Amino acid sequence: MYVAAAHAPDLRVQVAGLTLQNPIMAASGTCGYGEELHPFVDLNCLGAVVVKGLSLKPTRGNPSPRLVETTCGMLNSVGLHNIGIEAFLTEKLPALRRYRTHIIVNFFGDAPADYAAVAERANDTEGIAALEANISCPNVQHGGMLFSCDPHLTFQVVERVRKVTALPLIVKLSPNVTDITAIARAAEDAGADAVSLINTLLSMAIDLNTRTPRLPLGVGGLSGPAIKPLALRMVWQVAQVVRIPVIGLGGIMTGEDALEFLVAGATACQVGTASFVDPAACRNILIEMTRYLQRHHIATVAELCGTLRFPNVRD
Repeated sequence: MYVAAAHAPDLRVQVAGLTLQNPIMAASGTCGYGEELHPFVDLNCLGAVVVKGLSLKPTRGNPSPRLVETTCGMLNSVGLHNIGIEAFLTEKLPALRRYRTHIIVNFFGDAPADYAAVAERANDTEGIAALEANISCPNVQHGGMLFSCDPHLTFQVVERVRKVTALPLIVKLSPNVTDITAIARAAEDAGADAVSLINTLLSMAIDLNTRTPRLPLGVGGLSGPAIKPLALRMVWQVAQVVRIPVIGLGGIMTGEDALEFLVAGATACQVGTASFVDPAACRNILIEMTRYLQRHHIATVAELCGTLRFPNVRD
C-alpha cells in the first residue's frame, strides 16, 4: 500500500498469540468504538484497534469540560464514559467484524468480579481478538485503592479475569506508581499474555485568571509528547523483567517515535493523542515507520525490538 511490494519490509509482529500485520494499534479512548476513525484511516491497514473502555453497565463519565490542552500534550477527565458491554456487542461490534484488523476490547470495573463479568461476556463473541484490562481503576472493595498501584491487587484482578476467558489478555499499566516493574511482574504471574504501558499521568492545569482548576474534578490524565521520555523509560524497565510482550504507548507522534519504543523493548505500539491532532496519525506513522526501515535497509521490523545498546562510559 505504501511502498513498492518488492522493497516493502516485513512489518508483522507477534503479540499475545496474535499475528499483527504491523505494530501500530489505535489506542483505547482515542478512536471511539473504532468506526469513528474509519473516515480518516482505513482500519484494515492497522495492526489492531483497541476500542473505548467498556464496563459491565453504561457509565456517564465526568462533567464537562473533559479535555484541556497543555504544553506538548493534553489533560483528559472523560471518566470512562461508555455504553456498556452489552450495547457494544449488539450495536458496535457487528460493523467492526467486516474489517480484517484485530479488534481488541479494553475494559474495566470497580471490583474483580466486574472485570470477570465483562471478560466472560466477551469471551465467546465472534469478532473480538483480545482483551485489554485497564487496571487504573479504584477497587471499591479495598477503600478505593487503584488496582494498578498494588501488586497484590493487580494479581487478584488479572487472575480473576484469566479464569473466565481464553482470549489473549493484555493488562494496561499505570505510570502513577513507585515501581512499575513490580506491577508488571504481578500481571504476568497472574496470567497476562502481554502488558501495555503507559496509561496517563495524573496531572493538573490551572486558570490563573479565576484561580480555579481547568478541569471540574481538579486533576486529569496527561498524555501526548510531554510524557514520551517517561514512557520510554518505563517500557525499557518492564521489558527487562517480564517474558511476555510489552506494548508501548505514550507520546508517539511519528514513525521514529514508534520505532524508539520497539528499540526500548516493545513489540508493538499504541497511538492515542496524536489522533486528536491529526485523525490520520496512525496511517502517517505507519508510512513513516516503513520509510525509515527502507532507508536503513532493515528487512523486518521485528529486528529492531529490544536492540537498545549502551555505549561504554568512561570516567
